[in-house]
Amino acid sequence: MTVMAERTSQTSQMSVEEFERIAEFAAKETDDAVRLEFINGRIGVKRVADGDHNTIVTWLMRRCMQARPDLDLYQGQGLRVEKYREGRARPDAVLVPEAHFAGHAEWADPSGVLLVLEVTSYDSDTDQRDRQEKPVAYGAAGIPFYLLIDRDTCAVKLYSDPDPGVGYGNCRTASFGAALLLPEPLGIELDTEKLKQYVD
Repeated sequence: MTVMAERTSQTSQMSVEEFERIAEFAAKETDDAVRLEFINGRIGVKRVADGDHNTIVTWLMRRCMQARPDLDLYQGQGLRVEKYREGRARPDAVLVPEAHFAGHAEWADPSGVLLVLEVTSYDSDTDQRDRQEKPVAYGAAGIPFYLLIDRDTCAVKLYSDPDPGVGYGNCRTASFGAALLLPEPLGIELDTEKLKQYVD
């Protein structure tokens, strides 16, 4: 049995409606200190980001604003992903055309999203969540690019060519310090040298 088949044969912990009620309650009761996701039929806790993590997101925001002022980088925007499993993900950042999410609810449709960003956290499930489940979920949703900034391996991975069956058909890796081009329609070159400063 393939990994994809194994994943889709798992039973969901709850309905997506139940998850959304729980996530809304947790956000209100903890002043957003607890953020939840629903990936692959499982509820997961999105860890509160540390200072280096947030600095990396801000670093990307600056690069994008300088190169493409017509784009917005949203933090904390929830996305409806995984059509089959009705997943809900909250990427570290989402790159979209200017004002794209105006009028959207907490869990927005991923159509029109150009890139999602995840920065690895120093926790026990970052491998499963960021390196295995998220590429499949974002690719299945048709999001053109998934940018993973992996602080454990000191590398940036750009996933492209979304394929609903497998996630993404292509993945390019650049070590911190190397340049990485986010191809058209983005056309943004990232000099990742500065990322070396934000690794524990």
